[in-house]
Formats: sequence, structure tokens, C-alpha cells
Amino acid sequence: MSTSPRIVHPSGDAPSTGSDKTMYYSTSMPLEVELPANVSTEEQLESLPDECLTGDPVHPLLFTDSRGDNYKYHLNPMTYSVIYILIVELLERFAFYGINYTQAAYLTGAYNRNWNANMEAVQASSYVSVSTAIAYTMPFVGALLADCFLGEYYTIAGGAMLFYIPGLTLIALTTIPGCLGPTFNQSALRWGLLALWPIGTGSVKSVVNVFGAKQFHPILQSSLIESYYVNFYMCINIGALAGGVIVPQVAQYDITTAYFIPVLVLTLGVFLFLLGTPKYVRTRPQGQFQLWTPKAERKKSPYEFLTPSPSTDFSLMTVLKISLLVIPFNIAYSQMATTFIVQGIVMEKLFGCIDAATMNNADSVAVLVFGYLIGNMLYPTLAKCNIKLATTHKFAIGSALGALAIAWALLVEYKIHSRFAESGEKVNVAWQAMSYVLIGAGEIFAVSAAYEVAFTASPPEAKALASATNLFCIGGLPNIACIILYQICAAWFHNASGTSSLSHLHEYAESKVYKYFFLLFLVSCFGVFVNLLPSVRDWVATIEEEAAAAMKTPMPTPMTPRRPIRNKGGAVDSEEDDEEKTALLKAKKHENYLKYGSGPQLYKQGSFRAGILWEMAKNKQPPKTKPSKYIQYPQGLTMYKGGSSVPVVRNPSQEAQTTRGMEALEKALEGKNLDDPDLSNTTL
Repeated sequence: MSTSPRIVHPSGDAPSTGSDKTMYYSTSMPLEVELPANVSTEEQLESLPDECLTGDPVHPLLFTDSRGDNYKYHLNPMTYSVIYILIVELLERFAFYGINYTQAAYLTGAYNRNWNANMEAVQASSYVSVSTAIAYTMPFVGALLADCFLGEYYTIAGGAMLFYIPGLTLIALTTIPGCLGPTFNQSALRWGLLALWPIGTGSVKSVVNVFGAKQFHPILQSSLIESYYVNFYMCINIGALAGGVIVPQVAQYDITTAYFIPVLVLTLGVFLFLLGTPKYVRTRPQGQFQLWTPKAERKKSPYEFLTPSPSTDFSLMTVLKISLLVIPFNIAYSQMATTFIVQGIVMEKLFGCIDAATMNNADSVAVLVFGYLIGNMLYPTLAKCNIKLATTHKFAIGSALGALAIAWALLVEYKIHSRFAESGEKVNVAWQAMSYVLIGAGEIFAVSAAYEVAFTASPPEAKALASATNLFCIGGLPNIACIILYQICAAWFHNASGTSSLSHLHEYAESKVYKYFFLLFLVSCFGVFVNLLPSVRDWVATIEEEAAAAMKTPMPTPMTPRRPIRNKGGAVDSEEDDEEKTALLKAKKHENYLKYGSGPQLYKQGSFRAGILWEMAKNKQPPKTKPSKYIQYPQGLTMYKGGSSVPVVRNPSQEAQTTRGMEALEKALEGKNLDDPDLSNTTL
């Protein structure tokens, strides 16, 4: 069986994490091990090292995190535990869009003329905007709770039961005449619509996708996460489609019944989520408060070079920079609820009943169809051919599809203007369908990939916060950009009278909305250009590779026989005591090893003296023994098997750490006789 190196402390005891002087030594050299990333069958278990297995037939896969916590994973988490998480996401989106699509109409009294909030259209729109803004800001709070205090499971359950369901219930109760007072209770509406409901949806939204991804083994099932996020996004759109159709239709007959449907649906979702509790992998929260600061800028111990960490410079700012790459596509996506509606209002209804607002559901249908084709056919086919689309290429494809959607809207603009000029007749709203279909296809590439990279490229202690950052780039910043563009391009939305009323065909024909669509087309093309730049592609790929490498370092390694350890006095530790203190058997005794990776920076060959590092300091160069074989470590460190155990450093930060180690040893030996044999006992 292939083995990996065991790292022990010179004293035989576990090193203190607060120690300024800590040296590790490798007692055995590793053989090269390649682990699969798609383990899902019993046959694949036979090829895995024993250290990756638990012996549990239900949860056979084992993973040890950076703190020494062990977690067990199922072979098929999608059907075992993730299904509960996907269902709760589907039902939560049903509840969200059922309320979101009908808010403005409810507040203005469209569903009940005798009992309503009696708001004007501008005031109702402001309520909707504020509610949405809160919903897209609250993911940061939910993520902070999940990463630092409660964990994903309790954040989801608590957010849904303490805020989400009570908020929906309060909104529904305001629809019952006389229930909360003799007149319409504006205060109850504000509490439900502007506080409880958006806080609940925001706190759940950023956490639920991360919790689902964490059900997969981070190494042995890492390639399955891609398909998970495609399925996750499909569930979002199934819920959005169902809620966006059922609730508005029922509301036309009874708004009270319509608004209690989301309450019951979400309650069912939370019940099913709790039902799957015994099956979930629940990791301990491991958050920090320096999440936005790159590691290179954080305070370090002056002796950190003795136990160097991987060179990966993780921070949430990195996740933010990556998520910014999808903003051009999401600007195009945002037009579905705004400019596409403005365009569709002056078009003829399909079959006399399907208007521009209903056409939004074409996007959800497209997401479901393309989600299945891409997630279950395209990606697996590419995987069989050993082809994996780069993340930035997915972003580029999504932006290209967004650009095509805007180009199609420009074509519709041409038809509207030309038809009106020829005969004064309207164009059928069915012509808009292609724009929605192209946007839906683009979502599968761009948005689902953004969800995935926010999870895989984020630091382990900030998965939920990374998800919140990604959501802000998907729903927050693009809408802010659209508001700015509207202000800049306001003149293009004016009719011949100089007003922004475009509800009639002749008024729309007098405007220059086509110029705005052309500007959006250029923005989407810019997104394609940026994501196809080799430098951007390589930068994102490097971040992902280093994140994967950092995830691999905590893997447990097997026990291998080693030489008895001689203390300074010459006493030999017993074999039994040696095994008792083996670092890999007790998590607390190898915390630094797990934290800083599988390849120690400083080595020795015969005893706990300065060894090979001493020779390097004395001769000012490495031994000339030619190595026979090398091993590639995840952090970019190369260690040799046979001949020399001197590491070859492949990146500047690791090289700098080794240089500092050499300088420290030379300083300790300064002024001493380097030929004195007693100096071979020198330790740092």
C-alpha cells in the first residue's frame, strides 16, 4: 500500500501551536498516490487506501479536517442526504417568488379593492425594492452566523423557523379583513414585509447551497460538486416557476388563500429538512474575523518559517474578485424584470392571455431543460473525454448567451418599430421567448459556475460568507449598475412629449429604447472578452488549484514503522510509547502538521540533530547527491525519494521561507568553528 510521510516532533511530544521554535522531521518518504475525485460505487472503495475508509457500510468515506475532526461520508450523498436540502431550497424559492411576484399588486389593491395597503405605484415599488435590498444584504449576516457560531444546519433551521415562516404568516394575516385590527394594519405589514421575511430568506439563502455541497467528500467526491450545483440551480427554478404561476393565479380569486400557500409550503420544507437530520454531515463552525485580509498581510510569528503554511493567499476579497466576472451576464439577466417587461407591455398577448410578465416563466423552463442537458449529458461526456471547462470559460459562455439574448431583444425592437411604421399593428409577445431561453441557458453556465467557485475557492472557515459575497454579485451589484445605467440613459426612455410613459405602442415607438439594448449588448460582450483573457483564466485556475491543494493537505496518512527515537541523554523510547505518541493517531499532537500541509520544509537524515540543514549551512549549498525520483506535493513542494531529502521549492513564497530558515541557522552558528563535531548537536 502507498504511504505518506509521518511527521513527528524531535522531542517525541506534540509541538505547542503557540511555540515560536518548532521543527518537524520526516521519518519516511512517500510514494506517489493518486486518488479519484468521483467515488460513488462499492468497486471504487477497493482501490482506496485504508486511511480513507471508515469501515462503516453506510458512511464508508473518511475525511479529517485541519483541526483533526473526523467526518464520515456516504457513497451517494445526492440521494442519501442532499435530496432533503434540494427539496427545502425548491420549496423556499416557491414561497419567495410567490410573494415577490405579487407584492406590488397586493400593496396597490389589485387583488382586493376593499382591504389593502392603499399605496400608490411608486410607494409600492419602493417597498418591493427595500424588501429585496434587505433580502440580498442579509446573506452576510446568515453567513457570519454559519461560519463563526452556529454552523449551516442551525442557521438554516433557525432562520426559517424564527424569521421566515413568522414573516410569511404575518403578511398572510394582513390579507384577512379585521384580523389584526379594524383597519388595515400597516405596522404588521412593515414587520412582515420589510423585516422578518427578507431577514429569513436572506439568512437561509447564502447557507443552504453550501450545506448541500458539504455533504460530498471534499477530495474523493470533489468532481461531483459540479453536477450538484447544476441540480441546485434547477431546483431554484422549479420553485420559482411553480410559485410564480400558482400564487398569482390563485391571488386573482382569493389573496388570503394565495398568501397562505407559501406559509404551508415552507413549513413542509422545514419539516422535511429536519427529517433528514441524522443523515447530514455537519461540520463545526471554524470562522475567523480577519476574513477579508489576505494571509500575507496578517500578523505572523517571526519563526513561522519553521512550520510554513501553504502559499495560497485565500481571502473573501479573492472570491469577490472572481464573482465580479459574472456581473456583465447578470446585468443582462436583470432585464427580464425590467426592460423586457417595458418592451412586452406594448406587444400583443399570446393566445389572448399570456402577457409580458408571464413570459418570465420561459426563463425557468429553459433553465430546467438546459440544466438537465448540461448537467447530465454535456458535463459527463466531457469528463469521459478528460475535458473540463475552465470556470472563466463557463462565465464567457454565459456572457455570450446573455449578449445573444440582448441581440434578440434588439431584433424585436426592430420588428416593433418597423411594424408600427408600416401598419401601426403590434408584434406578438411570443417573439420575446428566445431572449428568455438564451438567458436561461446562460444561467446554467455562468450562475451555477459562480455558486460552485464561491464554494470551492473559498477558505474552509468562510464558505457561507463566500456564498453571501457571490449572491451580492449576482443580485445586488448588477441591479445597482442597472439603476445607474437607467439614470444615465433616462432620455432614451422618453416619448415625443418628453415623459417616460411608454405604456402605449405609439409612445414606445417614439422612444429610443433600442439604444439602451445596444449598450447592454456591449456590456455583455465586454464580459465575454474579459473572461476569455488567458491571464484571467490562469489566475482563476490557480486559485482553484491552490484551494484544492489546501483541501488535500489534512488527509490522514498511514502508520509506518520508524526507527526508535533517541533522546539527548541517549535513552531510547520504547516501541509501545513511540506508537502511543504517534502524531497521526492523536489530532491534538499534529495540529501544525494538518494545518501546514503534508511536506515539511526542514528535514534530517540520521538523528534529531541539524542533519541535512546543517550541511547546507556549512557548505552553503545542497548535497550533490542526485535524486532518483520526485514526488509532487499539493502546495507545489517537491520532495525526493532516494539520495537527498532536500526539498525543491517551486514558488517564491515557499522559497523565501526556506531562505529565512537558512539565514536563521547561519546566524545561530555565526562566530563558531564549523569544523567542531559537537556543533552537529545544534538545534534551532
